[in-house]
Amino acid sequence: MAATRGQRRDAYVAKASFELASLKERGVETAGNAFSSLLLVKGELSEEEAAGAALLSGPDGRALASAFERLGYAPEDWASLSALGPDGTPLAPGLAREAVCCLDPDTLVALDDVAADLMRQAFAEELVRLPSLGQAMLADGEVAQVLGMRVIALGGFAASLASPREKQLMWARLKQIPPLGEPY
Repeated sequence: MAATRGQRRDAYVAKASFELASLKERGVETAGNAFSSLLLVKGELSEEEAAGAALLSGPDGRALASAFERLGYAPEDWASLSALGPDGTPLAPGLAREAVCCLDPDTLVALDDVAADLMRQAFAEELVRLPSLGQAMLADGEVAQVLGMRVIALGGFAASLASPREKQLMWARLKQIPPLGEPY
């Protein structure tokens, strides 16, 4: 007997819930819509985030939400992943890769150097095959295609909010990754 649309949806939700619960048990912090096309990875936490506030709940999160809305993303169409475990050290690369693959975004944005370093380690095998050195190194502002995802490292988004020039640079980088649209 064929599964109904509702049964398939329920199976997807159950699978994602199980995987996210497994990741959480192992110290992976996520927030937002697990079925979104956009994943923001953050490694340099604010004092509030380090003390337990939700990931991207501060000024950087508000600035990102505004920027992505201007680009055409739906307000609920993004998720976030902490590049750090509960002890404040970077996640193991394999665990970070598993988390990214579980969330399965179309676009991954490494917001800072800690996040970009972790993504370099997690996807090293794929990155070495890329045609340009800038893409292979996830150089700030370079868009790379990795396992079907667009990946970009911004290079210090939160810190850029203090400088109008740096904010303009971040906006120029973000404009390279507009929503892809529906695949059908």
